[in-house]
Amino acid sequence: MLERDMDWTKWIGRRSTQRDLLTPATLARFRATIDSAERDDIAPQAIHWCLCLPDAPTAALGTDGHPRRTDDPDSFLPPIPLPRRMWAASDVRFHVPIRAGAAIDRQSAIAGIEEKRGSGGQLIFVEVMHDTHADGIHAVSERQTIVFREPAPVPSPDMQAPAPVGTPDLSGWSWQRTLIPSEPMLFRYSALTFNSHRIHYDRPYATGEEGYRGLVVHGPLTATLLLDLAQRELGSNALSHFRMRAQAPAFAGEPLHLVGRRAETGWELAAIGADGRTVMTASAN
Repeated sequence: MLERDMDWTKWIGRRSTQRDLLTPATLARFRATIDSAERDDIAPQAIHWCLCLPDAPTAALGTDGHPRRTDDPDSFLPPIPLPRRMWAASDVRFHVPIRAGAAIDRQSAIAGIEEKRGSGGQLIFVEVMHDTHADGIHAVSERQTIVFREPAPVPSPDMQAPAPVGTPDLSGWSWQRTLIPSEPMLFRYSALTFNSHRIHYDRPYATGEEGYRGLVVHGPLTATLLLDLAQRELGSNALSHFRMRAQAPAFAGEPLHLVGRRAETGWELAAIGADGRTVMTASAN
C-alpha cells in the first residue's frame, strides 16, 4: 500500500547533472541496433536516450533491475513504494543535431508529482525535465513522464492473451514499416541504455512477476523506431518537436507496425500491434 504520510512534494525541484561523450562507437552501435543505413557523424534524433545513463552499482539494484530508490539526498527519484515503473510519455524538442565526439551534459529536475487512481489501482506520475547540451550548446529539451503502478495480477488476463495473428488495416497511413522486435534487438537496446529492467530480457520475470505474455519492448525503443521512420521519410534531423504517449506494451517476437501520415500541423505517427491495438501515439513537426 501507498505510504500516505510520505510528502512526495519535497522531491519537486530536486536536480541531477550527468556528463557523457557521444563516441563514434556508441553511434555505430545505436544505428546497428535499429538497422539504420546512415553512416555520417551526425547522430539521428533519439540518440539522447542512449546518453547520460544511470550508473548505479549492481549491488544497488532492486528486484526488478531498476536502481533502488531511497529517502535520502542522493536519490533523485522519490522512493515511491509502487513496484511497477513505466515510461509513459515524453515531449521532446530538438534544437540542434548532436555529432559524434560531442561532450554531453544533461541537467535533470523533478518538475511535478501527481497521485491518481485508475482502473488498475493506484498511480503516481512523476514529471522530469531534461536539458541536454552537446559541446556546450543546448541540443535537446524533454519533459518525461514516469508512472509508478501497483502490482499486476499474475497472470494478467489482458497481457497473457495469446499472441495475435493477422495484419490490422493500415490503409489510412501513408508511411508504413513493419518489423518484428527480436530478443537480440531488445538485448542490444538494454545494453545501449544501461537499462537492467528485467521485463526486457528475463522472460520468467516478465511473465511470472509482472504478468506480461512475453518480453516487453522498451518504450524509448518504440519511440526511437518512430523517429527512425520519420527520418527515413523526411531525412536526417528533420523534426523540431516530437510528442509521444505510450498506450500498451509491445512484445518481442510479435509484428509491430510503424505508421505515419500528414496532420493539420506536422505529422501523426503511431506504433500498432498485430491485433490492431495502439501501442504508442505521437505527433511531430
